[in-house]
Amino acid sequence: MNRRTNGNLTCTSCLKRSIALIILFLFSISTDVPRASASGYAVFTQSSSSLGQAAAVVSHTDSPSTIFFNPALMNKLEGTQVEIGTTLLFPTREFKSDATGKSCETKDDVFYPSTLYLTHRFNATVSAGIGLFNPFGLGTDWGGTWEGRYIATNSEMKTYNINPALSFRLAPRLFLAAGLDILFLDATLKSKINSGMGFDIGQTFKGDGRGLGYNAGLLYDVTDHISLGVAYRSEIKVNVEGRGKFEPQIPTFLENSSGEADITLPQQVFAGISYKGLDRLILEMGLRWEDWSCFRQLKVKFDNGLQAVPQPRRWNDTFAYNLGAEYRYSDIVTLRTGYLYGKNPVPDSTFDPSIPDSDTHLFTIGGGLNLGNCTVDLAYAYQMQEDRKKKNAIGGGSADGKYTTDIHILAASIQYRF
Repeated sequence: MNRRTNGNLTCTSCLKRSIALIILFLFSISTDVPRASASGYAVFTQSSSSLGQAAAVVSHTDSPSTIFFNPALMNKLEGTQVEIGTTLLFPTREFKSDATGKSCETKDDVFYPSTLYLTHRFNATVSAGIGLFNPFGLGTDWGGTWEGRYIATNSEMKTYNINPALSFRLAPRLFLAAGLDILFLDATLKSKINSGMGFDIGQTFKGDGRGLGYNAGLLYDVTDHISLGVAYRSEIKVNVEGRGKFEPQIPTFLENSSGEADITLPQQVFAGISYKGLDRLILEMGLRWEDWSCFRQLKVKFDNGLQAVPQPRRWNDTFAYNLGAEYRYSDIVTLRTGYLYGKNPVPDSTFDPSIPDSDTHLFTIGGGLNLGNCTVDLAYAYQMQEDRKKKNAIGGGSADGKYTTDIHILAASIQYRF
């Protein structure tokens, strides 16, 4: 390539800006689990018993997964308990182009975020536990030839959280808990870049990072039948370091290089009130707040001097509202159901196919079998997201059109009490 010609010089300048923007878009939102019962890219499919109640489990529990939803409830669990589980997610995303009228879908895939929880009650006052789970996630694979390939193609990122926690009984009806969030992140991100010369350039970025946060929970038993629960998870700042590779490389402008970016995962507040005054039936209603306004922009830096122009995101804080019911049909069989409605944080001005997010309706059913010291839980959920339109300047107006998403979710877990 002869950089001394005016035409090619203009082309390489466009390439330089294109790679900066493409990597920025990918880096800003990509993880390897499709969003489930969440806004943005948070994930709340943390156990089958909670999924069966649409995550309305902040003020009552019978599962060690309460480490995630409200660790203050660990004091309600007898002895030592361990729970292992997995969730199968079957997402379908469809795009209908305003420009051509044609439709395309993301490639079929199955995701399986898994969880492990362990709790132990030392006495009537102190309990401890540890959880391993995926708190944030998203996965999209539009393929390498679709209309919006210069905005997003295929992105994967894995997030793992190790969460040790302690719970204390401060008074006969008051419980308080605190814990740490030790988060690890690993990513492989791919996209296409328009060379301006009649061919696309493949780009891959691989990186990883880690961050530290904290969480807390509060439970107050107002009466023997009414309980109030509140839980908080702090924001986590992650410095992601990795390496970008380009095929083909263009000397000086698009060469393989190390790079880094800072990502802030939002703080979250959970709240719920439960009623246990009905025979064998527990009802809970709750809400969740997520601080997505922390996601204002992202800036990617590369060791070869290339620096992405900060891309505004301007996401909004969001609320979700849920209802859940658990009915103990017998000493062996438990039945569950729930509903959740969640607002999405992405404004029209920055909506793009990297996260085709929209307002969510989640419908759930589930059940459990109590087999002595062992309990087996199963749940199914259907997540319907409202249709969303892209009509903005992102990607030069490409990939404008209607986006439709739904997810089928199956969860299973086994709990054992020592």
